[in-house]
Amino acid sequence: MARRTQAQLQQSYREHALKMFPWICAHCGREFDGKKLSQLTVHHKNHNHDDNPPDGSNWELLCLYCHDNEHQRNQVADASGQAPPGREQEQPSTFTPFAHLQDLLKRKT
Repeated sequence: MARRTQAQLQQSYREHALKMFPWICAHCGREFDGKKLSQLTVHHKNHNHDDNPPDGSNWELLCLYCHDNEHQRNQVADASGQAPPGREQEQPSTFTPFAHLQDLLKRKT
């Protein structure tokens, strides 16, 4: 019974995601039409399949190949204890592009 409920939930958020997002893989950009739509999957960005906000903020549509690649990268990262390549934790930027703008404007006048 739990499997049936899980399958129904997956179908529900997949249908919702397909209505919300264009039928394009978010990683490789491949477009899908009606016949090949089954090759487009819903990926949970935070890898928590129970996190299904109605606005779809935790979802992205990925083709089967990119979806498998994403999960394999995370399995490798979990085994090594490192962040997956390209998914390192970003450090907040300390660069402030307009910090000295006032001084620059004063010099020109």
